[in-house]
Amino acid sequence: MALFEAKTKYGLVRGHSMEGYTVFKGIPYAKPPLGEGRFAAPQEPDSWEGIYEAEHFGSVAMQVPLDPASFYGKEFYQYPDYMPARSEDCLYLNIWTPAGEAGEKLPVAFWIHGGAFLQGYSHEVEFDGEAYCRRGVVLVSINYRLGVFGFLAHPWLEEEQAGNPEGRVPLAGQGGRRISGNYALLDQIAALRWVRENIAAFGGDPGNITVFGQSAGCMSVQALVSTPLTEDWIAKAIFQSASGYKSMMGTHTMEEAKKAGEEFVELTGAADLEELRAIPAGELLEMQKAFLERRQGMGLCFGPTIDHAILDGDFDTLLERGEMKDIPYMMGSTAQDLGTTPQMRETGERGRLYYGCVGLSHKLEELGRRPGYVYYFTRSPLGDDAGAFHSSELWYMFGTLERSWRPKEEGDYALSGRMLDAWTEFMKCGDPEGGKERAWRPCTKEDPYVQILDI
Repeated sequence: MALFEAKTKYGLVRGHSMEGYTVFKGIPYAKPPLGEGRFAAPQEPDSWEGIYEAEHFGSVAMQVPLDPASFYGKEFYQYPDYMPARSEDCLYLNIWTPAGEAGEKLPVAFWIHGGAFLQGYSHEVEFDGEAYCRRGVVLVSINYRLGVFGFLAHPWLEEEQAGNPEGRVPLAGQGGRRISGNYALLDQIAALRWVRENIAAFGGDPGNITVFGQSAGCMSVQALVSTPLTEDWIAKAIFQSASGYKSMMGTHTMEEAKKAGEEFVELTGAADLEELRAIPAGELLEMQKAFLERRQGMGLCFGPTIDHAILDGDFDTLLERGEMKDIPYMMGSTAQDLGTTPQMRETGERGRLYYGCVGLSHKLEELGRRPGYVYYFTRSPLGDDAGAFHSSELWYMFGTLERSWRPKEEGDYALSGRMLDAWTEFMKCGDPEGGKERAWRPCTKEDPYVQILDI
């Protein structure tokens, strides 16, 4: 019988029993970031009396909804049953567990959604934990703050931090440093801490947590494995379509982040931080929309920033200095991923993300670490001529093909099953083959093996 109640540090939680597993929806992992909590580090949630009924997904971070007629709107955001409410009160996580009792020590998968740090949420139509539960893995998915709510950097915020030592971000073994921005990363760290401290009550192993994410979620994963603030909480990591070495994805300097922040605040007309925090969230979101339209073509405006508290350098530098955690890694991209062009598609040339993943694995080997397992997703989903587009693998590695509008073949379901087996075996033991015959080998300089994922 599936576990349907769990005793957390903050109180008793009751989930919804399914066939062979239980889902706990919308558990708060931090206080609502409202009022003075806007543009501030997340705070530990309050405890509660009685039973917290975790039957509904929480509100999602403030974001401009995608047009259902757009490519990604049609792909992921046209399903009425998965259209959530938006709110600044968004710091919630969800847990799918096959455990029958607490303390089973099942491997834990900690999922971070993508969306250019502007969109997305933890319970999109393509995400689900059932297939992971069927394979003996606990799945956790989280919301985190987006856009200006998650990354606004500004001198006002630095001044506030200077006058509030308790609000500074602690560094491992050190006091604290002033920061502004990177609140989304602090949200993710707070959620990971919550999981580390409470997942045993849901049958998960706090010592075997795999952090994985795609696109902006992948960049988040690279930040989490590159910061001392996550200590030894992460056992393994999977990078999907945004990571690598000498790749196209990066970080902002604090100077760049503050310049963008000052331009945004000027647009709002706020005279001080109190006025900025008093602007209704919906109005602030409209101002963000206008701001991004004005800065069109300037890349990710809001995202991970080198603040010398959470991140002490860009991802390549931190890797070169050996500050990325020494754990097993799996990484990959899709054939028509970010940075590929129509001409590259015609010639079959592989993009920067492909070579970035291979380069990352080789750099790990050069540092005396374990080289990574690299994949290349080349299946072109049916229904249009988009090819193996950025995010196309999500339906497959979550086992949710039936929810997609696209036509499917038997080979699609078989590919999904193979990918789920590989992802969950890696989560269990750090090897996508589960220690069996090594068809999927680590990508080394001598043997630069890349696993092709197709029907």
